Amino acid sequence: MAVAIRGARGGGSGGVGAGFRSFFSYRIFVSAMFSLLFIATATVLLTTRPSTTHQHSQRFRSGGNAYMHRTFVALNSDPLKTRLDLIYRQANDHITLVKAYAAYARKLKLDISRQLKMFDDLAKNFSDITSKPRYKSSLFETDGNLDEDVLRQFEKEVKDRVKFARLLIAESKENYDNQLKIQKLKDTIFAVRELLGKAKKNGAFASSIAAKSIPKSLHCLAMRLVEERISHPEKYKEDLPKSEFEDPDLYHYAIFSDNVIAVSVVVRSVVKNAEEPWKHVFHVVTDRMNLAAMKVWFKMRPVEGGAHVEVRALEDYKFMNSAYVPVLRQIESAKQRFYLEHKMENATKDGSNMKFRYLEHMSMLNHLRFYLPEMYPKLHKILFLDDDVVVQKDLTGLWKIDLSGKVNGAVETCFGSFHRFSQYLNFSHPLIRERFNPKACAWAYGMNIFDLDAWRRKKCTETYHNWQNLNVDRALWKSGTLPPGLITFYSLTKSLDKSWHVLGLGYNPSISMDVINNAAVIHYNGNMKPWLDIAMNQYKNLWTKYVDNDMEFLQTCNFGV
Repeated sequence: MAVAIRGARGGGSGGVGAGFRSFFSYRIFVSAMFSLLFIATATVLLTTRPSTTHQHSQRFRSGGNAYMHRTFVALNSDPLKTRLDLIYRQANDHITLVKAYAAYARKLKLDISRQLKMFDDLAKNFSDITSKPRYKSSLFETDGNLDEDVLRQFEKEVKDRVKFARLLIAESKENYDNQLKIQKLKDTIFAVRELLGKAKKNGAFASSIAAKSIPKSLHCLAMRLVEERISHPEKYKEDLPKSEFEDPDLYHYAIFSDNVIAVSVVVRSVVKNAEEPWKHVFHVVTDRMNLAAMKVWFKMRPVEGGAHVEVRALEDYKFMNSAYVPVLRQIESAKQRFYLEHKMENATKDGSNMKFRYLEHMSMLNHLRFYLPEMYPKLHKILFLDDDVVVQKDLTGLWKIDLSGKVNGAVETCFGSFHRFSQYLNFSHPLIRERFNPKACAWAYGMNIFDLDAWRRKKCTETYHNWQNLNVDRALWKSGTLPPGLITFYSLTKSLDKSWHVLGLGYNPSISMDVINNAAVIHYNGNMKPWLDIAMNQYKNLWTKYVDNDMEFLQTCNFGV
């Protein structure tokens, strides 16, 4: 037993000794591994440090070479040196950023010379910090511990410049960030479009008011003429109708207007360019208010060349009453609605509704053109002229044109997709859609030669009445005389050569003067009428040269021509 026990103790003692040896061997092994890892890390750091310091030296061309070649051991011995290194890195990053913005500014060639100079100066200021003697000696050329106060001051200067760099970049970012520029441009375009839309509406409304208003000079002229009639009634007694007014062998013109000076220019321009002016007869129809002024004018200033002028009032035609004429019924109904509903304020806001409110396009002087056969029952042909045209050539050739059995001879205005029937009529309505071609070419009013015999045979006035009654709610077309004219004379219009009638002098400034000079009739359709201040100067003299400047009342009323 004793032996066994001893053996057991001996075996226990040997086991403990082996355990100790194993434990100490493991510690030595771990220590050796950590030592090797530390040496390897130090070697890597020491071998890569020169390239890093070389980069610093390139970015800061200063006397900090001692700092750049500081060893890892020295860097690790002073915590302030780590802080200095971080400050350097922050400064380097912002120098790179500032230089990048400066280079991009040069590439864009924008009007940012002030910013470009600030970027360059800021990059130079960053680099110049290390050149200061105080920082150079205390931070970059010392092998000892760094002065914390000097480092703090250096850090403050760097951070101030960093802060300024960030502010400058934030301020300038809009100029370099394409997405921001695109979004800002979109916002600007949208705002400009909104302003443009409002300006167009206001301009159209103001232009419409200017076109529809009676200039002071025209009002003065009408008053002077009426005053002359009242002061000297013996001079202006009613004349008996002339036989020439019903002679179908003469050249007859229909002019419907309440503008005395405009009518006089039309008549005067026709006569001055006519080869045989004594064969021309003018049928002028106006309203009762302007009848006296119109008659006095042509009494005081008789037409040259022996031409004949008949002046009548709309009210003289007894058949023109609401029982027969649909437009008269619609005018009366519109007036009642207008005054009963008290919607004048809405009329000024809606440009499309304004025409209806002012009833200009529904006035009977405009719609009188649909009753020519009844007004002049003994005539075979008649030339209709608007009061805003000027005649530049002899027009008798129009009576010689063979209309091929059609009623209306007119100049077509369509080109491409413009001025087609679809622009004047509501083709969403089945009555319009089933009877007319939306691509049919529109033509112009203002100079139209009408075959009154063919008109009577085709019963065009009845056609006009039927469609006008159907359009009582304005579902087929909105307003004006051209849409019902297109319907009434659909397939009954003969296309004339465009040189007979050139349009657009009241709105289009780009018409060729060669085209104008070659035209038989020029038309100031649009708002810029030649007797208004808003007339286009390049066309105005074509009208003013036919104004009778010897008329004493024109000078009295300061008529600006």
